[in-house]
Amino acid sequence: MTLELPETGAAITFRKTMTVAEQGFFTGITGNMTKPHVDRAHAKSAGLADMSVFELAASGLLTTALGRLAGPAWRIGDFSVSFARAFPVGSSLAATATVTEASPEAIACTLSVLVEGDEVITGSARMVPLEA
Repeated sequence: MTLELPETGAAITFRKTMTVAEQGFFTGITGNMTKPHVDRAHAKSAGLADMSVFELAASGLLTTALGRLAGPAWRIGDFSVSFARAFPVGSSLAATATVTEASPEAIACTLSVLVEGDEVITGSARMVPLEA
């Protein structure tokens, strides 16, 4: 099978507003009951406008950008992210994956998530062929 390769510099941005309902789903899936994520009063006392979005739920939006960028013949081989700060439920996120290098063995990408123009998550990922 011949793999289609995206060009270096190609980028995909996936935009989504993180809702209270999604926060509840993520809590149920992970069992994470950390107060800033599930307790509005606690989050507000910590200076947030609302509960803090789960960091891994927010960074999960990057997997959508990666999948759309690389296509169905690729899967995530490596994924590394850093979080600059917390941000509240109701935030609109722009998750971008940008190709830095592409070969039949791997597609390397930089990752970025913006909230209101502020970069809150950065990282890198490597996509590898689904069938290797």
